[in-house]
Amino acid sequence: MSWQTYVDSSLLGTGHVQKAAIFGLDGTQWATSAGFAPTAAEAKKVIGAFSDASPLYGSGIHLGGTKYTFLRENPGRSIYGRLGGDAGCCIVKSGKAIIIGLYEGGTAAGNCVNVCEKLADYLISVGY
Repeated sequence: MSWQTYVDSSLLGTGHVQKAAIFGLDGTQWATSAGFAPTAAEAKKVIGAFSDASPLYGSGIHLGGTKYTFLRENPGRSIYGRLGGDAGCCIVKSGKAIIIGLYEGGTAAGNCVNVCEKLADYLISVGY
């Protein structure tokens, strides 16, 4: 399966993720949804935050030019952000990639998190 298929089917196809991207741990974009364009610099900053998330407390999480308020982290595994009252981001690390999922428009944050976490678990199970 191509990386784009993971974005289109495994993430967006669930209806719980409105925009998504997958980046390698070197900051290289592997796949992204239409209309969502996180930069390599944004991805690298988030990847660095898996080792030390403290800079995100002041600067927030920037994805596709949008700033999300940093909420919390599960060290080495996931990072969460919020945008307004009904939108946010979930970023989950696998062995070789990060999965970025955005939710908005009343989608429950927990549903987005579950989808992204399950894909990360699957990728880890197959060596990614």
